[in-house]
Amino acid sequence: MSADGNTVSAGRGRLPLPLEGIRVLDATHIVAGPFCSLILADMGAEVIKIERPRTGDLARGRGPFTGDADTGRVSSRFLGVNRNKKSVTLDLRNPTCKGAFETLAAKSDVLLDNWGPGAFRRLGLGYDRLREINPRLIYAEITGYGDGDGAAGRGPYSDWPANNLAIQAMSGWMEITGAPGGTPQAVGDNMGDSVPGVWAALGVVLALETRRQTGVGQHVDVAMYECMAAHVISNMNAYQATGDVPGRTRAASLGPGLAFRAADGYVIMAGVRSPQRLAALWELVGRPDLPAADTRYLQQFPDADFVFEQVIPAIEGWSSQRPRWEVAGRLTELGFSMGVTQTVADLADCPQLAARGMYVDTGDTLGGTFRSLATPIRLTACRPSEAGTPPALGEHNAEVLTTLGGLTVEELAALEGEGAV
Repeated sequence: MSADGNTVSAGRGRLPLPLEGIRVLDATHIVAGPFCSLILADMGAEVIKIERPRTGDLARGRGPFTGDADTGRVSSRFLGVNRNKKSVTLDLRNPTCKGAFETLAAKSDVLLDNWGPGAFRRLGLGYDRLREINPRLIYAEITGYGDGDGAAGRGPYSDWPANNLAIQAMSGWMEITGAPGGTPQAVGDNMGDSVPGVWAALGVVLALETRRQTGVGQHVDVAMYECMAAHVISNMNAYQATGDVPGRTRAASLGPGLAFRAADGYVIMAGVRSPQRLAALWELVGRPDLPAADTRYLQQFPDADFVFEQVIPAIEGWSSQRPRWEVAGRLTELGFSMGVTQTVADLADCPQLAARGMYVDTGDTLGGTFRSLATPIRLTACRPSEAGTPPALGEHNAEVLTTLGGLTVEELAALEGEGAV
C-alpha cells in the first residue's frame, strides 16, 4: 500500500508514466527545444510537433544523414531527439492556420517555443494572448538570454541571437576548457543546447505542479545563458572564496584529476589521492624508490610542473604498456576513482549502458531502425517509455487538425493546396 492509499502491484512497469494525459505543443527546432520535448514525450506526454510547411524543423535538413539515394535520406540529428512525437505543419502567418493553432493551444497543457525572443509576439501569439486563449497553459520559452517580464525581465543581451558555441563561451565553459596556455575550447557536443533543454523540461514539470495546486498556467522563461552559467557553480564558488579567476593552467587541470596514457588510450584518476593510496600506486608500478627519495610523490596536490614533468611520466612508464581497462581496473582495486576515456564508438557498444537499458531502437522512417540514447530517468514502478518512430513531416496533419485543430476536411484540403500546411 502506498502513502496515498493506492495499492501498487509488485514488480516494475505497473504505474502510468507521470505525464500521461498532458498535451504539449512543441513549436521548437534544432536541439534545445526538441531535447526538452523528448524528455516530456518519454515521460508519457502527447507531444504534437508544430513545423513549418515544406521545410519543417531545420534539423531535418542537417546531416549527417542515414539512408541512401535509393531509400531516401533522413537526418540523424532529427531522429535522435524526436521520437514519440506527432508532426503537424502550419504556416502561422496564414489566418486559418493561426486559428487552428489557437484552437490547439486552447486544448493543450504546454506550449514550447525556441524561435528566439519575441518570435511568437510578432505573430500575435505572445503570452498575453496565449493566456487569454487558455489561462491554464504553460508557455515555456527557450531563448539565449531570457525574454521575461517583471522581476525576471530582459537584460542588455536579451535580443542577441544564440547558439551552442556562443552560449558555451558566454557562460564561462570555454574559458576553463582546453590545454593549459592554449585557446578556449568548447565541450565537444551541443551542451549549450541540451543542458537548457533539461532545465526547460524541469521548469515545465514544476509549472504543471503549480497549476495542479492553483489551476493557473504561467510563462516559463528559460535562458540558455543562465542554464549553462549555473553549471560552472564550483568555479564560481571558488572565485567568491578566493578572488582567483580559474583558467586553462596546469594547476587548474590537476584539480579534477590526472590523465595518463595507456597502451590504447587514456585513463583518468579522479578524487582523493591519499598518501596511502599513492604509496600503493608506486608499489604497483614498480617505483617505490620515488616516494622514498621525495615525499612530493605522496602528495595529492604537489607543484603542477612536478606532476606533469615527474609524476605522470613515471606512471606512464607502467601504464603505457597495458590496456586502459586493465590500468583502470588495477588502480580501482587500490581505491582510486578511475575512468577510461571512451570514444563515441565505445559508448555505442557499452555493456553498462546496455545493461541499464540506455539504448532505444526506433524506426528511421525509411523502413530501417535507428538507435539513440534513452532518457536517463528511472521511474522503476512506471511502465516503460515508448519507442515511437520520429514523425515524417506533416504525418499527423489530418489526425490532429481535423479533430483538435477544429478544421474541416475541406479546409485542410484548401490549406494543402495553398501550401500553408
